[in-house]
Amino acid sequence: MRADRVYAYGAALGFLGDLVAGDPRRGHPVAAFGRAAGALERRTWRDDRLSGAAYTALCAGAVAGAAALAGRAVRPSAALSAGLTAACTWSVLGGTSLAREARAVAAALDAGDLEAARARLPHLCGRDPQNLDAGQIARAVVESVAENTSDAVVGALVWGSVLGLPGLAGFRAVNTLDAMVGHRSPRHLRFGWAAARLDDTLGWPGARLTAALAALAGPHPRDALRTWRRDAAAHPSPNAGPVEAAFAGALRLRLGGTLSYGGRTEHRPVLGAAFPAPTAADIPRAVALSRRVCGLSLALTVLPPLLLPRFLPLLPPRAARTSPAAAQARAPLFAGRPFPPALPPRAARHEAGVTPPCAG
Repeated sequence: MRADRVYAYGAALGFLGDLVAGDPRRGHPVAAFGRAAGALERRTWRDDRLSGAAYTALCAGAVAGAAALAGRAVRPSAALSAGLTAACTWSVLGGTSLAREARAVAAALDAGDLEAARARLPHLCGRDPQNLDAGQIARAVVESVAENTSDAVVGALVWGSVLGLPGLAGFRAVNTLDAMVGHRSPRHLRFGWAAARLDDTLGWPGARLTAALAALAGPHPRDALRTWRRDAAAHPSPNAGPVEAAFAGALRLRLGGTLSYGGRTEHRPVLGAAFPAPTAADIPRAVALSRRVCGLSLALTVLPPLLLPRFLPLLPPRAARTSPAAAQARAPLFAGRPFPPALPPRAARHEAGVTPPCAG
């Protein structure tokens, strides 16, 4: 069986595993990587970009390299290759856990338990929840659902479809490093620069695909495209901007504005200024849109290798496409008549009086 088809079967199975089971409460591979990367960061930290770049290359390269070696070891067996791909896909995707945490915050807001909602919010994002009211928490959840749809699902599937297991695992490792050290805290402003820039680079195609699918799958596609085109560039993140703007337009919600990270207040541009602010009732709508986007991204990344072989036999063989009969069929101007004979050189035509001599 072709390697791309084996990957497609494994990725689809891993996506289904995440859909059914979600992330484990304990022993998650990404959490284990985070603990190891945190321990290494404490040993290698220096307040400069070069040290941070070496740290990022070591962590992400080790994960991608291990995935490549594991894939090569099981390559002779299609079943083992598909099983390894399924396990890797399940471990890097986080769509079900994202939806579960968002719904938990929405349930707390619906019950009027603001403290429970504040306690649950750090499971989704790194904002300071202490001073947030119900509307601000709802906005934070919707924005986190939008951004993590790209980071936790679509981006991984995109790179997996391009590079296989190293793409899946490497993308998730870089995204985790960005969450750990890629922020603008005094400790990580320089050390985390490489992780943040690499995450921006790898996240670029997945973010655009997420925004496009949000416009396609959302209830208001024109508003999604309009808001994306008008507001995304003003966002400080090159990848969160298109995704959040597309979700804002697709759901007709006003996102962006003032927020607080690690004691620092940021004033971000408003996305979809003409729309109302989110409430707890809008969180399930954002989750439903996220799930549709995830499903479409799976279809776009794994179905081509499965369906293309079915259509290839419908094409005529190369010999038939290059035969004289095929060439005659592609030349309707002379269909049913012989091709005109080649004309003699110009000098011969002039001597025979076919063309008049040049003046002068």
